[in-house]
Amino acid sequence: MIKKYWGWIIGIGLFSLFLFTSLSWTRNNVHNLEQRHNSRLSPVIMIPGSSATENRFDRLVAKLNRHNRHPHSLLKVKVTNDDKLHFTGEIRQGDLEPIIVVGFENNKDGYSNIQQQARRFNIAFRELTKLYKFNNFKGIGHSNGGLIYTAFLENYYSQYSHQVRIKKLMTIGSPYNFNQDSTRYKSEMLSDFIKDRNKLPHNLTVYFVIGTETYNSDGLVPAGSVLAGRYIYQGVVKHFTTISVSGNRAQHSDLPQNEQIVDLIKRYILD
Repeated sequence: MIKKYWGWIIGIGLFSLFLFTSLSWTRNNVHNLEQRHNSRLSPVIMIPGSSATENRFDRLVAKLNRHNRHPHSLLKVKVTNDDKLHFTGEIRQGDLEPIIVVGFENNKDGYSNIQQQARRFNIAFRELTKLYKFNNFKGIGHSNGGLIYTAFLENYYSQYSHQVRIKKLMTIGSPYNFNQDSTRYKSEMLSDFIKDRNKLPHNLTVYFVIGTETYNSDGLVPAGSVLAGRYIYQGVVKHFTTISVSGNRAQHSDLPQNEQIVDLIKRYILD
């Protein structure tokens, strides 16, 4: 008799196990969604340019925190060439607007490297959303960091857009057409960005900051190369603004700690 019903007993047991596992997964999933929906955390995620590390924005963060009664935490993430993440610093409890910097072991220039860096930024971003469950963030990219952000938004961001919204993006001295001052010649990267521009989030507010140490350059990146990014973002995103910064410390490598840009970040990026 027992043998006769043995198959039924096993079947019911397996079904019960499946039902229990499914209910547990559903409860956990709903709990995670509730945590994300109710989260007040709104980090500023920064990406440095070529040859720069996750320490690139230390002076900028120090200036943002100067005379600030509620200073921003600083968390740094380094993505190594084996796609592993290495964290330093922490997000202070109660800090609703921490700064997170994502840097790369491979921080070399060139379109193929920028594509790799965008892929690795996606690895870091996925882990950050799991750990901190924020539902919105702001982005800042200096130099190639703006190109990495563009590649990320066009190729990876859609998988998060229903849960995590990028509110604002500021790119600083980003060479969208590399060293070309004119769009008569479009690099492969610029052409690809323009081709996929409709994949960008349409409710995004974007600021392009141009350094003008001379009339047409920040000493490294031609102003025309920065402005070439208009062909990617303008007319697709909700708001698009270009801002020119000149005078003292308007040279390319000085831009992240330029006092005018620090003021622009406080005014337009920080909540």
